[in-house]
Amino acid sequence: MWQFWLIAAGVFFIGEAITVGFLIFWLGVASLITMCVSFFTSNIIVQMTVFVISSVLLIIFTKPLVKRFVDKKTVVTNSYSIIGKNAIVTKEINTTLGNGQIKIGGEVWSAKTEDETVIPKGTEVTILSIDGVKAVVKPVTVPSTSTN
Repeated sequence: MWQFWLIAAGVFFIGEAITVGFLIFWLGVASLITMCVSFFTSNIIVQMTVFVISSVLLIIFTKPLVKRFVDKKTVVTNSYSIIGKNAIVTKEINTTLGNGQIKIGGEVWSAKTEDETVIPKGTEVTILSIDGVKAVVKPVTVPSTSTN
């Protein structure tokens, strides 16, 4: 019967490699534990009990522990990496006409505003988001300096 548990463990580990949800892995480990138990008893009820109990215990006690150590930082890539950065308007942005361009880091992007404001060429803007293939921008607000 140990061969069955070894095959089951292999299937669970392959399933884990395909799904990468880190849940099926514990079923594979429980299958290996049950395989060891099958060397001592051929009673299928005992083996199934060991499999179910070890699966449940492994999932309950180790999955949260592993989650704590797995880093879930999101790495911003591609077009979303420019959000929050400043750019220069290279072609007047007029959302009603559907035109406007900005330049950031040597790249030229089509741009629009959230509202219907017109932003002239040469203005520094902040990129708020990406909408399709266009950067949504707003002018950089310069703090006013007052002299007393």
